[in-house]
Amino acid sequence: MNEEERILKLLTNVDDEYHEIVKDILNHEEFIKRKNFHHHENRSVYVHCLTVSIKAYKVAKKLNLDKNKAAIGGLLHDFYLKDWQKTIHIKKSFFKLHGFTHSKEALENSKNYFPTLVDKKISNIIVRHMFPLTPIPPLYLESWIVTIVDKYVSLEIFKSPKELPKYIGIKRKE
Repeated sequence: MNEEERILKLLTNVDDEYHEIVKDILNHEEFIKRKNFHHHENRSVYVHCLTVSIKAYKVAKKLNLDKNKAAIGGLLHDFYLKDWQKTIHIKKSFFKLHGFTHSKEALENSKNYFPTLVDKKISNIIVRHMFPLTPIPPLYLESWIVTIVDKYVSLEIFKSPKELPKYIGIKRKE
């Protein structure tokens, strides 16, 4: 299944309310660029974020939490501006590696591109989604949901153990 087929499948398995909540993000040209950013093996950042967003939205809705914030935070949690796996050859100190820094970059970019959508709760969802790499834990239940769903969705990397060095920043993505 290619990326466009994955996206279509994801978007047909969610209700109209979800589409209404996220349409401005999904149709934004800067967000669409994430279709060309590598995330995990054979997945784009776009598909990863869409998957996290939909799953977080469904969990929050089932628990009667703020499904809107979960959906938006899930989409924007990895809204960084460069395909980090293509710049892995640049030497950085340990705590400057992607896993430690991209949540702050995603928050800055989200505020720049979607200032009317990013509030205190969505900011927390974005900036704390890498807990425990970021030492301060999430504050809101919706933040925890996105954090846990992101980890769950990211487990796909274990399907290809030989590729793990790429995802922890040791080896560059081809």
